Amino acid sequence: MSTWRLHAFDLEPLTAGFPFARSLIVVRSEQTVKKTGHTTTESRYYLSSVPAQDCMPSRWLTWIRGHWGGVEIRNHWRRDAVLGEDGSRSRNVTLLANLALLRNALLRVLAPELEHQSLPAVLERLHSHPARCFALLTQS
Repeated sequence: MSTWRLHAFDLEPLTAGFPFARSLIVVRSEQTVKKTGHTTTESRYYLSSVPAQDCMPSRWLTWIRGHWGGVEIRNHWRRDAVLGEDGSRSRNVTLLANLALLRNALLRVLAPELEHQSLPAVLERLHSHPARCFALLTQS
């Protein structure tokens, strides 16, 4: 069983260190495992440029869910499903961080290509053409 509470507070921008922050949104979720009765509480914090009194809690939640849903589609799916990020068996933190940097750089280099085709299509097109790959790297 899961319940949540949302609180939004007005914020002075410079106190948060973000010049456009106008509100702090706190989402507290509580989950109870039915079998054991064990309850955990988790708090998540968000900054927004919208003043706290301008939105109802349901609107804040819609924005938060929309943001993270977009992150999942635009970023995580590309990195995981297409580039196999979660399939790594290594536990070496330095190696994983370096591979993540390389994947980010690859997505940045391919960004102009991705406006016209999907990532799998672009990778398939470039797969057997090292000259095209080199041209992409040298023009960025």
